[in-house]
Amino acid sequence: MPGPTTLHRASRRQFLSRTASGFGLMALSHLLGTRAGATGTAPPATGALGGPHFAPRAKRVIYLFQSGGPSHLDLFDHKPVLREQHGRDMPPSVLGTQRVSLMTRGGGRRACASPFSFAQHGASRAWVSELLPHTAGIVDDLCFIKSLQTEPINHDPAVTFMQTGRALAGRPAFGSWMHYGLGNASSNLPAYVVMISGSADQPILSRYYHSGFLPSRHQGVQFQSAGDPVLFLSNPDGIDHANRGRIISTANQLNSLRHETTGDPEIEARIDSFELAYRMQTSVPALMDLSTEPKHVLEMYGPEVSKPGSYAYQCLMARRLAERDVRFVQIFHTGWDQHGGLKDGLIRQAAASDQPSAALIKDLKSRGMLDDTLVVWGGEFGRTAYSQGDDLNGRDHHPRCYSIWMAGGGIRPGLTVGETDDFGYNIARNTVHVRDLHATMLHLLGIDHQRFTFKNQGLDDRLTGVEPARLLTEII
Repeated sequence: MPGPTTLHRASRRQFLSRTASGFGLMALSHLLGTRAGATGTAPPATGALGGPHFAPRAKRVIYLFQSGGPSHLDLFDHKPVLREQHGRDMPPSVLGTQRVSLMTRGGGRRACASPFSFAQHGASRAWVSELLPHTAGIVDDLCFIKSLQTEPINHDPAVTFMQTGRALAGRPAFGSWMHYGLGNASSNLPAYVVMISGSADQPILSRYYHSGFLPSRHQGVQFQSAGDPVLFLSNPDGIDHANRGRIISTANQLNSLRHETTGDPEIEARIDSFELAYRMQTSVPALMDLSTEPKHVLEMYGPEVSKPGSYAYQCLMARRLAERDVRFVQIFHTGWDQHGGLKDGLIRQAAASDQPSAALIKDLKSRGMLDDTLVVWGGEFGRTAYSQGDDLNGRDHHPRCYSIWMAGGGIRPGLTVGETDDFGYNIARNTVHVRDLHATMLHLLGIDHQRFTFKNQGLDDRLTGVEPARLLTEII
């Protein structure tokens, strides 16, 4: 036994570590919820900020990321001039000297009209393509930004830029920043959940939802499309829930002892992840059980809602996660990269995305959740007004300007912000940079982006970086 002087100097954690059996019993009791009145849940975790800087408009975010670059010219940005100029060379005054991708750098650039008709909808008279009839039905709940601008011209850096505010890998995603600053509001689920749907020809890399230089406890947790929703969630044969609790309790005693000698914050992250995984063994099956959903709600999301891994299924799951206080839910819906086969590809993508996206807005609104849930729909860039290929049935990448929509969480509904030129190629009014979008999203969550920093390699780093970023006060 240590002497009195040593005991006097011992910290609380050292004391618990040295009284290992007692610590183990307390930990196991907490995990199993066997104490009188215990529920088996952990209290929500407070973030590094200790609370928002000011009263938030939104408590959570659902980001419907349409990966591949949806064509704004075929979905939201109606350009009659393109129909008049279809097949003709684009005017040099419109093309300017801006950079284009290697795929069209050496070839001709002929104007390409949309093969789809457009109409105005709702009291807001928003333009929407015939491809999106369900979205057209909710335009008065949406705010369209038609003048978003990004910097990278290729998919990987552009997706990275949209998620992290930088084109280079290694930085925290928006959801990780949110978890770091505000903590986890849910006792039994991760604060940041990711789901992936769509075609397999465009991979979604785990670093798109990684914590970067933030502690690893803040990285996104992917829910799988098949099998266990979260990898290794089920117990192996011969291990029941109580046995799993004892295993985790013992492992975390050893982790705590190791943390005492190294001070490594990643060990604390491992302890947290083990305990959260244990609690998820009971919370996730209830989350995935759609038998409690009314028939009319399932029908609203469309015929694929009961198919795990489908976009419709994931939109419904996003609402169920939001109900359970998950702060950031992101769906990566791939397949929007129409370099060729533009018409058929967009028909396919819109059929998968339109009804579930609109249903999510209507579902949240009917439950009184839209007011404090920020929903964002959009991709990493837009598509060119000129055709890629001689058949006038494909479009190249276009970061210069593109369209997204937002809803709920303090966003003004029934609004269209920004405008492109007659060809949909350059911004004519109200440029919105990705940094502006990030700053505004943080503001809606009660966070001042200029005061929200993390010490990284001796610098106070932040999501929006050192470049100027403005709040989009016109949409709040």
